[in-house]
Amino acid sequence: MSLVGNWSYPTAIKFGAGRIKELPEACAATGMKNPLLVTDKGLANLPITKSTLDIMEAAGLGRGLFFEVDPNPNEKNLEAGVKAYNAGGHDGVIAFGGGSGLDLGKMVAFMAGQTRPVWDFEDVGDWWTRADADVIAPIIAVPTTAGTGSEVGRASVITNSETHAKKIIFHPKVLPSVVICDPELTVGMPGFITAGTGLDAFAHCVEAFSSPHYHPMSQGIALEGMRLVKDYLPRAFENGSDIEARAHMMSAAAMGATAFQKGLGAIHAMSHPIGAVFNTHHGTTNAVCMPAVLDFNAPAIADRFNTAAAYLGIEGGFDGFRAFVKEFNDSLGIPGSLSALGVTEDAIPELVKGAIVDPSCGGNPIELTEENLTGLFKAAL
Repeated sequence: MSLVGNWSYPTAIKFGAGRIKELPEACAATGMKNPLLVTDKGLANLPITKSTLDIMEAAGLGRGLFFEVDPNPNEKNLEAGVKAYNAGGHDGVIAFGGGSGLDLGKMVAFMAGQTRPVWDFEDVGDWWTRADADVIAPIIAVPTTAGTGSEVGRASVITNSETHAKKIIFHPKVLPSVVICDPELTVGMPGFITAGTGLDAFAHCVEAFSSPHYHPMSQGIALEGMRLVKDYLPRAFENGSDIEARAHMMSAAAMGATAFQKGLGAIHAMSHPIGAVFNTHHGTTNAVCMPAVLDFNAPAIADRFNTAAAYLGIEGGFDGFRAFVKEFNDSLGIPGSLSALGVTEDAIPELVKGAIVDPSCGGNPIELTEENLTGLFKAAL
């Protein structure tokens, strides 16, 4: 089977090894003549970034680059990015990287022409309608990890540097117009990033599958996404040059983010405040939280995971799936507890406050209260 395709769901996606070379055509299709490539500090000087800038320059698109992006991007990064965008007279954004570069890049394009603060567009009710949609710049997304799926998302997660709270900023036009999914860009990822990002995709699929909301299309995508991660993440982890495994993981990442339109849950409600306060890696934090959340949600999700386990080739139904998750984490070098990530018990009240207001709470199959979230944090500690 050829792992190359042009897809139009949920947006235009150019999938396949070597397709970063088609970046100039993507810029032309979106009307960009002077794009700003936004990425994170860790990627700024790597060969994949340099070669992408070379492709841009050779096509007469310049070498516009902004990379002052933290692992958990915040409003200060955003302010600097908007300033660079406007100062350079740019007409679009190439969001390049993992979740941090993709999220911040999308927000630069979104906020460059807005007059209100970014927090006014939090994913609450119809707050997105406050934005001036006509001044949102075009966005091309180029993922270099396989986890977050932000390349196919209509939102970004931005940390408030003063309150240490992660906020989801949403607008339909934040969905990139074109996505280039080139698995060759992920070959250089070290093992621990491969594991953490891959398990982020897995968490998206698990939580979407667990969500009680009615969305059969997302349910099916989540199930197949889980299978791809189960089958191919170990291969990508063991051999970073396994391009077949890298390609399937890149697909799984986009599938997870597409599936969670159905909803997320306690895993993300917990990991967002943990990441904001302790600056932990998001996907790794999700993986650490997952066993405790599966235990908590068992009364509501066991039946559907009995069916999923059979499809995934896991014996023992839900109990077998729960055991698999713990073994899967261990095999990928994931810490066994939140305390191993530096989370302390005295921080739990602050973390619970962040979790209880996180939009992810609404997708959990069992209602999340301060009391049971406190219990979840303690169980994962």
